[in-house]
Amino acid sequence: MLDQIAITHTVTVAAGVFAPGHLGALTPLIPFDMVDEVLAETRRVQQRERLLPARVVVYLILAGCLFAELGYSQVWQQLTAGLSGLALTEPSSSALRQGRRRLGPAPLRALFDLLRGPAATAATGAVRWRGLLLTAIDGTILTVADAPAVVARYPKQGGNHGGLGYPNLRLSVLLTCGTRSVIDAVFDPIKVGELDQARRLADNLKAGMLLLADRNYAAADLLATLAATKADLLIRCKNGRRLPVITRYRDGSWLSTIGTLRVRVIDARIAVKTTTGTRISDYRLITTLLDPATHPAGELITLYHQRWEIETAYLELKSSILGGRVLRARTPDGIDQELHALLIVYQILRTAMVDATDSRPGLDPDRASFSTALNAARNQLINAAGVIADTAIDLIGVIGNTVLNHLLPDRRIRIKARMIKRSNSKYQARGPNIDRRSYHATINIDILTDA
Repeated sequence: MLDQIAITHTVTVAAGVFAPGHLGALTPLIPFDMVDEVLAETRRVQQRERLLPARVVVYLILAGCLFAELGYSQVWQQLTAGLSGLALTEPSSSALRQGRRRLGPAPLRALFDLLRGPAATAATGAVRWRGLLLTAIDGTILTVADAPAVVARYPKQGGNHGGLGYPNLRLSVLLTCGTRSVIDAVFDPIKVGELDQARRLADNLKAGMLLLADRNYAAADLLATLAATKADLLIRCKNGRRLPVITRYRDGSWLSTIGTLRVRVIDARIAVKTTTGTRISDYRLITTLLDPATHPAGELITLYHQRWEIETAYLELKSSILGGRVLRARTPDGIDQELHALLIVYQILRTAMVDATDSRPGLDPDRASFSTALNAARNQLINAAGVIADTAIDLIGVIGNTVLNHLLPDRRIRIKARMIKRSNSKYQARGPNIDRRSYHATINIDILTDA
């Protein structure tokens, strides 16, 4: 006879019909009282006792972002998998759909507003430079369902054959470099450009911030709008852009103007040498940090590389969470609801990761693996583990400890420009002959003095 052992675990969840309303170990970051407060403020609390209360629907939508490959009926099964001892009624697909429509997008919007913002971190060197909070702004495109109601709000892009297969929306995000936490986000039909979205996101900028952005954001009127917030700017512009030379500085940079805005211009040549050869690129940066003594040109050139943090954030959002999938929602309100839920889940995962890395002094948040945190959160949700925090709160928790036990190596140097991230075959998403090996690299930066 084989030896046997029984493994049991105790879970603590909300009572009655509210029990399926949880997010596993992520629930303490979005506790019941926070959700109830948002529901009350947006007037979405159910008027009568239902088998599917509004609070449960909120957690269902958030859980759907952890399991983007599953339909909502299957997501419900994940929420209740660890609650086998409770007599719970399983709602039909129609009931789940009606619950989401009854809830609407307002509670998720309000919840995102509560949670967005730069995550506090002890690793100040990862998010600040000379006292300035490093931020980045950029836009991306998300694919949405090809449903009549969606296409009416988010038209397909034009093409040689009458348009693409799916409609798209444009998402722009302002985030904190280092922790990659979202300060704010906006989304619109694809016809709304990144610069228009940047003007709306500018309301979040203030003195003490340094904004990094690529060449698309160097338009004179937008620069004036961004500078008016009192935040400082470090933005790339076209190498051939004609800018007057007012004063030259010893570090090779020079004072100029764009419209009425005074800027400092830095021309640099960056050479990255590996065993496969040397890649050389010329950069022209403009900044509102005008004093070369307190903000040296060489450090600013190196600092600009932090702008790529936002590209990594989009990869985590679109590839790690969504897996390249089309958003589920088939109505504009549903898209509003789902996209805010997606941003919320991304933000709380980032918060859990920062709490973990902050527990080890000197540990760079870059060492935390997003996919590790995501998978740990999924497992804890299925087990309904860590839903209600003990009286002695553990800021790290199971998710954080999993992250710390599977740290990434130090960040590698990026030596290639942005490449196409989507193709017909997921196995050749970046081309069939991509060299995926790592190389030791040597970087040489020369400040160019000829304007």
